[in-house]
Amino acid sequence: MSLRMYLSAPLPFVGQKRRFAREFAKVLEGFKDGTVFVDLFGGSGLLSHIAKRCRPDAKVVYNDFDNYRRRLENIPRTNLLLADFRRMVEVVPRHKALPKDIREEVFRRIEREEKEWGFVDYVTISSSLLFSMKYKMSLGEMRKETLYNTVRKNDYPPCGDYLEGLEIVRRDYREVFNEYKDMPGVVFLVDPPYLSTDVTTYSMYWRLSDYLDVLTVLNGHSFVYFTSNKSSIVELCEWMGKNRTLGNPFEGCGRAEFNTSMNYNARYTDIMLYKRHGHPILAA
Repeated sequence: MSLRMYLSAPLPFVGQKRRFAREFAKVLEGFKDGTVFVDLFGGSGLLSHIAKRCRPDAKVVYNDFDNYRRRLENIPRTNLLLADFRRMVEVVPRHKALPKDIREEVFRRIEREEKEWGFVDYVTISSSLLFSMKYKMSLGEMRKETLYNTVRKNDYPPCGDYLEGLEIVRRDYREVFNEYKDMPGVVFLVDPPYLSTDVTTYSMYWRLSDYLDVLTVLNGHSFVYFTSNKSSIVELCEWMGKNRTLGNPFEGCGRAEFNTSMNYNARYTDIMLYKRHGHPILAA
């Protein structure tokens, strides 16, 4: 029986590539000679998942640096938490702010969950208590916000097959890259945090220099790379001046774009670039 292919991650994650899912699957067809796909910034695991479904014959390494797997394992607990939230907010109209007494009841429930189980999936519950794409990582952060009745109406379904077949590691992307950089047939999936976007939900401190350092892993390798049209041009030029031998790693790449709206006044363009080292890219 063939395994299901997810086109979006089972749980919320900032920057998951669901808009690129089908296009990414097409791009993978251009890497027929790829035997190992290494997802350096694994995030929600969606790229690794799609790569394994499209190329079941290949080894796919998912670098779960943000420990998304722990969130998946705790879906039953998260569902219980959300079920209690539904009961608490049932008297509040949809999308309206929670009154103080219900707000405090919600906080007490979260506090008890963290004390008893030692883990709360704050990203997931944020999406049920705050407006879209506004995620918090702790109870202290959530206490600073107005809570709303945006509680998910249904449980999150089990997804035990989502990471099936993947080789899962949890290490700095540089270590993972160094392990596989000389391996024949390797294709790097490179989706670092975007510049000028909120990275508080990522398990890393991310500066412009870190973002630029990622470009060095592209040189001389097959890759699929994701970025946006946001950048800091002056610092970029200064960095390129110090790394003159790098050249343009995107020369000859295929390209796909999607316009993205965060809210009514924040828009940007997601970009996917792809290249087969030593070969022209095959048409997707």
